[in-house]
Parts: sequence; C-alpha cells; structure tokens
Amino acid sequence: MLTLPNNNSRSNGFTIVELLVVIAIIGILAAITLVSYTGVTGRALLASLQSDLSSNSTQLKLYYTLNGMYPITLDGNNCPATPVADTTRCLKFGNSTNYIYTPSNTTNPQSYSLATNKTGSYLSTSPITNTCPLNFIVVPGSATYGTNDFCVMKYEAKQVGNTTTPISTASGLPWVNISQTTAATNAPNTKNQDNTPCTTCHLITEAEWMTIAQNVLSVTSNWSSGVVGTGYIYSGHNDNVPANALEASTDDSLGYTNTGNASGNQRRTLTLTNGEVIWDLSGNVYDWTAGTIAGTAQPGLTGEVAYAWKEWNNASLLQNGLPTNSMPSSTGIAGITWNSSAGVGQLYSNYGEAATRAFLRGGSWGNGGSAGVLYLFLNGSAGGAGTAVGFRVSR
Repeated sequence: MLTLPNNNSRSNGFTIVELLVVIAIIGILAAITLVSYTGVTGRALLASLQSDLSSNSTQLKLYYTLNGMYPITLDGNNCPATPVADTTRCLKFGNSTNYIYTPSNTTNPQSYSLATNKTGSYLSTSPITNTCPLNFIVVPGSATYGTNDFCVMKYEAKQVGNTTTPISTASGLPWVNISQTTAATNAPNTKNQDNTPCTTCHLITEAEWMTIAQNVLSVTSNWSSGVVGTGYIYSGHNDNVPANALEASTDDSLGYTNTGNASGNQRRTLTLTNGEVIWDLSGNVYDWTAGTIAGTAQPGLTGEVAYAWKEWNNASLLQNGLPTNSMPSSTGIAGITWNSSAGVGQLYSNYGEAATRAFLRGGSWGNGGSAGVLYLFLNGSAGGAGTAVGFRVSR
C-alpha cells in the first residue's frame, strides 16, 4: 500500500531545548578536536625541540674535541665565542625563541647543561648533560682506541671501612689486596654525585688506559724538559722512599706530596689536554685494568721461558698475542724513545707463559725506572691480589 504524506500534520521543527542540545554536542566535539590537535602539534613541537637538543649536543662535543673544553660563551648567533670563536659549531633552535646553554664554569668547562623552550607554552626536554661522579675527571675520547669522552677516577680507588663501595678521594691509602675479579665486581657500587649507584661504572679497560696514556704523553708540561719526548715524563712515587703507598692531595699543584721530593721524576700528577689532572697513573700502587691475555700469547723474546723486564723499543720484542692498541707505537706520538729512560715504563712478560694472565698497569712504589704510564705487568692472575695491587674505576 502506498502511503502518502499527511498534509494536515503539524510542521516538525526543532524546539529550543533540542537546539541547545545540538549546540552543546557541537561544542563538545569541537573541544575534543581542538585538544586532539593541540596534543598532536605539541608532541610534534616537543619532538622537534628534542631533535634540536641532540643536534646541538653533537656540535658541542665536536667543539670539545677540537678545543679540550666546552664553550664558555655564545655569540648573538648562538655560535661559540670563547675561549675559541667557531662559526661552524653554532647551536640551532628552529622551533624555539629561547635557549639555555650553561657551561659548568667560566674558565675550563668540562660539562654543560643544554635545554630549550617555546616561549608562552614552555615545552622543554630534560637537559643533556655530561657530568662525572664525585672526584672523577673527564677524559677526551681517542679515535685511535675507539673511545668517546669518558669519566675516570682522579685518584686510585679507596675503601672506607669494610665496604664494597669504591670511592675516589685524595685522603686515605689506595684500596689494595684486591683481585681483578673483585675490583670488576665492586666497580658498579661506585656512587654518582647524587649518591645513587653508578651502574655504568666499571673497571678501567685497556682502551681507556691507553687513551689516558696517549693523552698525557702528548702534553708538554708532563715532560721534564717541557718538550714531548725530550727528557722524561713524570713517573710518580716509585723510588721505594718511603716503601709504602701514599695519600694524595686535593691541591693539584702539590704533585710531590709525601714523596720527600720537590723536583725530579717522582711527581705524581699528570695533566690532560683538557686541563684535568690525574694522580698516580704511574707509581704508588699497581692498577688493574680489565685486560687479560691467554696462555702462549704473551709478548716477549723468542725462546723465553721465564719472566723478565723488557724495554718497549727492544728490536727483538715479539708482540705475539698482545692487543695492537696496547703497544706504545699505537699512540702515534712521534719523537719519544719508548724505553724506561723516557719514563714511560717497561714490560714484564714471559713469551713461554702457558696460563691466562691479567693486566696490571702503572707500577708501584718500589718499581723504580720500570714504572711509567705504559708499564705492563703480565705475571698476575685475575684472582690474585697483593699489598701493592689496587685499581681505578671509569664510566
């Protein structure tokens, strides 16, 4: 049956109440759309700001590599102005009308804080920082050894009481009678500046040790003559007078602290290219690194069946299984005679050794001329310990 419209029925228009309901619904939908759009654009802006921060952090690290410190001030174009002007390492904040760059100090900044915000709505990422645990120093990375900037204990590790927490401090004697295995296990117990566990802290690696050695060997002030390779590099407390380990000093200008000397090769401090100072890299107590070498792989001399001292520049020295980056020649520093007369230290090895051995570096208070930043002792096992055997932590 066909149903026709009823022309006699009342018009179906909206009441005021219905109109109000429709308007309310439209308002709610509009608000939801606006909030959603704002959220999307806000997240996009935040992602852009984070990208800016990451890019700028890379620029700052490149500047540091070239100059040994971070910028102290920026110019009007956000380019490093001091200590060295550099218009190729400018900071860029494409979506921000404000930036916050804060160097750690105004003389030789080794860390920084970097943040950005959008004026009016203040979108900010967490500052990108490069800081070290208490009494650690920043070491510039080395392309030679595949290292980026890292932190290392300024002083040899100390122990307070009967704890398993290593600390870096001038006071107290080094933590000794510890094996490589235990030192590696305890290294992550080191504390950050905020007293939280430094879970990324570890026993210094061979690559890190060689990075520091390469760095300090290249600094003129570490050499007795003021010229790299001429005279000797200072080799710390190694003359057995006194016949024990020594405390350090918080004053880096007092490098002969407790040695009974005021000059000569017993200086215990070495300066890095970035101005940081490290104590007892050579002498005082041996430092474990994380390195090991398998039996029948030790460097040495053909036919050797017993441990003996060797000069690094001995023409008959066979590298054998020693990692290439542990050889002095890997530093690439010209003009140095790689022997004990230059203060770099010696190698103690046995070409005929059949057991796996662990790496001890630097030498101790009684090693005399064999101690040095490249001193390497290969007659210790990972589980061994001694009264002159300590360690150093890096991160």
